[in-house]
Amino acid sequence: MTQLVRDDVRNVAIIAHVDHGKTTLVDQLLKQSGTFRSNQQIQNVERIMDSNDLERERGITILAKNTAINYKGVKINIIDTPGHADFGGEVERVLKMADGVLLLVDAAEGTMPQTRFVLRKALSYNLRPLVVINKIDRPDARCEEVLNEVFDLFVELNATDEQLDFTVIYASGREGYAKLTLEEKNEDIVPLLDTILHYIPKPSGDPNAPLQLQVTSLDYNDYVGRIGIGRVFMGSIQAGQQVTRIDKDNRQTVHRVTELFTFTGLGRQTAKSAQAGDIVALTGIENIDISDTIASIENPQAMPKISIDEPTLSMIFSVNNSPFCGQDGKYVTSRNLRERLYRELRSNVALKVDDTETPDAFRVSGRGLLHLSVLIENMRREGYEVQVSKPKVIFKQLKGGKAEPVEYVVIDVPKEYEGHVISMMGTRKGEMLSMDTDKDITHFEFKVPSRGLIGLRNRLLSSTRGEAVMYHNFYDYEPYKGDIAHRIQGVLISMANGEATAYAWMACRTEGLCS
Repeated sequence: MTQLVRDDVRNVAIIAHVDHGKTTLVDQLLKQSGTFRSNQQIQNVERIMDSNDLERERGITILAKNTAINYKGVKINIIDTPGHADFGGEVERVLKMADGVLLLVDAAEGTMPQTRFVLRKALSYNLRPLVVINKIDRPDARCEEVLNEVFDLFVELNATDEQLDFTVIYASGREGYAKLTLEEKNEDIVPLLDTILHYIPKPSGDPNAPLQLQVTSLDYNDYVGRIGIGRVFMGSIQAGQQVTRIDKDNRQTVHRVTELFTFTGLGRQTAKSAQAGDIVALTGIENIDISDTIASIENPQAMPKISIDEPTLSMIFSVNNSPFCGQDGKYVTSRNLRERLYRELRSNVALKVDDTETPDAFRVSGRGLLHLSVLIENMRREGYEVQVSKPKVIFKQLKGGKAEPVEYVVIDVPKEYEGHVISMMGTRKGEMLSMDTDKDITHFEFKVPSRGLIGLRNRLLSSTRGEAVMYHNFYDYEPYKGDIAHRIQGVLISMANGEATAYAWMACRTEGLCS
């Protein structure tokens, strides 16, 4: 089998902790590479790739997206990924399309929990990392210390010698420049583009071998239905070609590719064919799903399935039967709720939906509170009226007995409040891993049961006057840690419509019954 190395394509994913500047850096790559015409109007001046309303409001990336730029005759396919671990399902599957990654690290904050999470995934796929120390224009930037932190993190994650020999770029996505050393002038983003061409491995594959394309993302269009997005690993594919779809249960069905698209800038353009190394979108395959292999009819061979970390939290979504039911929503029945939740499963691979004993309720499991809250908010905006329970942790039965998910937590807080943090984490069965103080800021690292984090953020902010910063991500399943004390104060719950006077509320507040 002849492996052809392509000089005209690079496939690179951008990974980082949430809010370390991935999407802003992609903006500059798109603008400075000449992807947009001088007279082209761009809807969003900043964070062009964050097209979803919730993404722009929260300032985070939720959905992985593809774009492509042309630079010096080479097409660079760029995959912008979420930084929050709750959307790790997006990160895990799209890394399959890349040959290398840009690891962005904030020049002031350094390595954070999600940095560890996304880098571990990239190294497990044996992708070549290019480290970008971003936001070097910050007044509190500490580039050399952060570079040492990054190297230590690579060592902790058992990186190979080749992966440890990474190249470093210093950049400011906001100001639009990159450089190989801190002493160079601040000019443009060109040094980063040149380094991508030189450092990111070239894709390889045999264009004459039987077709193998794996679907890693999905899109939907009212006119053509499901759109599968993936990379051609072997062979070639043409529009109108008959192919075999191999699903996760190894069932094979024959389909015809109606249309084929490649990525350019923020859009797609029709293509007649694509070969090994290309990232494409295709239509015409009914019920196409993530992890499916699109193969040749003559010699269909399935690719290894894409594994996604299991959910750790669940909530019950049910029809609203409160006193206010039917007042706000457009879709209020269990049939509406069922259809919407199972439709979400088409593209949200980290989500799980199960029926319960009652037909009006469904158990929805996800990777974390943010993962589930984004789904709830999207449903609310679409006109769905739904009643949700408090989140519950998903336990497992392992050889040693009952096990629960444990999270790795990082907290930065002014030194005067460190006692509050230690006390609060202790009551939630937290295990302190490290504690360091620098310039009146104390840096904590804990291992805490996932159920201990429910409701923690608001209480932590209240007890530190809003000055605490907390990040966390899934660590592992460990033996059950024991019971955690619940709310001490009482609460008032409204069960019917009516009027309440300020005088009555003030009396309740003195008893600590409402907050």
